[in-house]
Amino acid sequence: MAKRTSSSTSFGSELCPPEKMPRITLPPQSPQPSFAVSRSSSPLTVELERRKCIAVMTSGGDSQGMNAALRGLVRMAMYRHARVFLIYEGYQGLVQGGDLIKETTWYGVSHIMGKGGTVIGTARCKEFRERWGRRAAALNLVKKRITNLIVIGGDGSLTGANLFREEWPELLQELVEEGNISAQEQTECDHLNIVGMVGSIDNDMCGTDMTLGADSALHRIVEAVDAISFTASSHQRCFVLEVMGRHCGYLALVSSLGCNADWCLIPESPPSDNWEKKMCEQLCRSREEGARMNLIIVAEGAVDRQGQPISSQYVKSVIEKELGYDTRITVLGHVQRGGAPSAYDRLMGCRVGAAAANAVLDADKDNEPVLVGLQGNRVVQSPLMKCVRETQGIAGAMKDGNFKEALSMRAGSFVRHWATFRRLSRYDKLPVVPATEKLRFALLHVGAPAAGVNTCTQAFFRLTTYHGHQVYAVHEGFDGLAKGSIQLLDRSQVLKWSVAGGSHLGTNRSLPSKEGLPLIAEQLKKHRINGLLVIGGFEAFHSLCILEDARKDYPAFCIPMLNVAATISNNVPGTDHSMGCDTALNIIIETTDRLKQSAVASRKRVFVIETMGGHCGFLATMGGLAGGADAAYIFEEKFTISDLQNDVRHLVSKFQQGIWRGIILRNEKCSPYYTTDFITNLYSAEGGELFTTRSNVLGHMQQGGLPSPYDRHLGVRFAKCSLDFFLDHCTLEPQPQCSSATACTVGMRARKTVFTPVSELKLRTDFKNRLPLDQWWLELRPLLRILAKHRDYHFKPGDLAADEIEQSTTP
Repeated sequence: MAKRTSSSTSFGSELCPPEKMPRITLPPQSPQPSFAVSRSSSPLTVELERRKCIAVMTSGGDSQGMNAALRGLVRMAMYRHARVFLIYEGYQGLVQGGDLIKETTWYGVSHIMGKGGTVIGTARCKEFRERWGRRAAALNLVKKRITNLIVIGGDGSLTGANLFREEWPELLQELVEEGNISAQEQTECDHLNIVGMVGSIDNDMCGTDMTLGADSALHRIVEAVDAISFTASSHQRCFVLEVMGRHCGYLALVSSLGCNADWCLIPESPPSDNWEKKMCEQLCRSREEGARMNLIIVAEGAVDRQGQPISSQYVKSVIEKELGYDTRITVLGHVQRGGAPSAYDRLMGCRVGAAAANAVLDADKDNEPVLVGLQGNRVVQSPLMKCVRETQGIAGAMKDGNFKEALSMRAGSFVRHWATFRRLSRYDKLPVVPATEKLRFALLHVGAPAAGVNTCTQAFFRLTTYHGHQVYAVHEGFDGLAKGSIQLLDRSQVLKWSVAGGSHLGTNRSLPSKEGLPLIAEQLKKHRINGLLVIGGFEAFHSLCILEDARKDYPAFCIPMLNVAATISNNVPGTDHSMGCDTALNIIIETTDRLKQSAVASRKRVFVIETMGGHCGFLATMGGLAGGADAAYIFEEKFTISDLQNDVRHLVSKFQQGIWRGIILRNEKCSPYYTTDFITNLYSAEGGELFTTRSNVLGHMQQGGLPSPYDRHLGVRFAKCSLDFFLDHCTLEPQPQCSSATACTVGMRARKTVFTPVSELKLRTDFKNRLPLDQWWLELRPLLRILAKHRDYHFKPGDLAADEIEQSTTP
């Protein structure tokens, strides 16, 4: 057996030939953790050594949201009394060890949530592909008693982690035989638990609806398209935009839906052999209908039926040759990976990061590795290698030319999105509908403005006219309908609505009054309306309830009626998400990031931020979780002066530890007594010389701005489902009566689009406070407290229950 050497704990000569020693820049030295373990035999040291050790690394390409996941898993692991080690520079750091594997503290992951990329770095590592490299990595982990590894990366990184786990017992046996570890160390670290999270802007991994970074990348693309649109319209140009996606067309497809692109090319579904002619015909139609610009979005991995690449340069040459349009190319490249993460990616990072920490701490040697992801609104665990094999199977099918199979292997939503885009772009032609068979739909906006309503309106119009039917626009809500402010829409009116915020039709909060009901019924009868689409928030839902109740008195209301939820408050029953709330959340976190900068610059400042939402605390809670707030006060969770005092003590402790900023969110109607001014004054009085307090009321700016990619996408999805609903239920002739199933709210429940009769939703609604009785996001309240609250980890040995654990925040 080889003699043990002191150098074997880092990168000993038995493990790595000198000429293969990796060269890498070390991260700056960080302060020694306050609970670092010494080699004494004190009771406290023994207790600390018994705590489970977790290591976390980011590998492969960077993506926005990785830092939020890092913060979430570190703090959840520490909440459960685990020790957490950060592995810098990916697998390279795991192989090299030394200062590239460092223990972190609770505050060691502060100030990182709003940063793009990964603060612990990522690097390619040829050494880890070799067995001696994996043996060196195993040695580095064993010496720190690390038997739990969390990897944030793509399928290649996760495959490497699984191989490492499978070889772990053999690697440890080899290390014992070489004298690098003892038999006791081998016994104590006899197995390695692996948990994976996917960080990839391509959204190309099975087992999760979204991957970390995909939503932020869509933000970069949409921002670029919005900017390009102005210069393109000015010069009547055609733009070819190339986006990332070597093997997955998700970014190209979803951005095409949200940005009203004329054509889209993705790797999963190559165009037909005469696609160039069809594309040029579509561009011509668009110009004839009044468009001053055209947009074609190309995924970098787009190919034709023969598997030959379709480059953006080729698309440009076709357009110039066939149509003579002034055409430009924009290749976004790594811009899509850059910038601060979106609200969605921050929220997802917090949730999957915390769940990954729980998964790895709950695992034992009999558990197979899992992938932690999101499906609908739920964090789920899926078999890691099953997800990897399915993902690689899609790439394999495309490589073999089985594109139909590859498309079917994508998530069901991907296939539906592609079918919707083909309709919007008129890839396929439908039979002409005779004038006598055309259905007529009335569309109006009701309630406060919300980003996405114009996108939904335009998509509904385009899809309806594609099927040969007509849309009548109602201006100024139900007041306008009663007055006869209704007109037939044409394409030129809605040409640029997909990128616009607010409401082009005008909106108000008025409900159908007793006096207005006969006037509304008369207008529906006069224009022979076969279906009514009401886009808006709680007022829109309430209006539909009133109209349904009035059916017995007014036969004109015996038509299919649908409410599309659109409100920043997210308080419409029957849906998990409303259009507009994602845009508002992004405005909140952008403001929070700026206030954090101000607070840190001042060094001694706490900001109390008031959000909108009525009595619904969705914006305050989700904004607090995504923005790293210290507390968020909402109506649904009653709080007292004792809770305020506890939060003040938390902030005092935080400032004493050297974190010189605090963020508190308050829902506008969380309490009639504890107002924003009251809370600001309380914090100011109690902060003393440690900090000062300022308040910010965000107000109606949360309703403004251009729709986020998520809200644009949701608008198109709701529009498509609304039309399907009407085509299933509408008739040309008036019906004397109709069932409650023809008056519904369309919404998202988990991963599905659902239609729920308003007669059922009324029973699950608090009309006084304008709230649904079931709100899924309330389950995230404990997570917000866990990730925000600092706790003293110098606990008494054997007395973990005494360590200031809040019983209400059980993980």
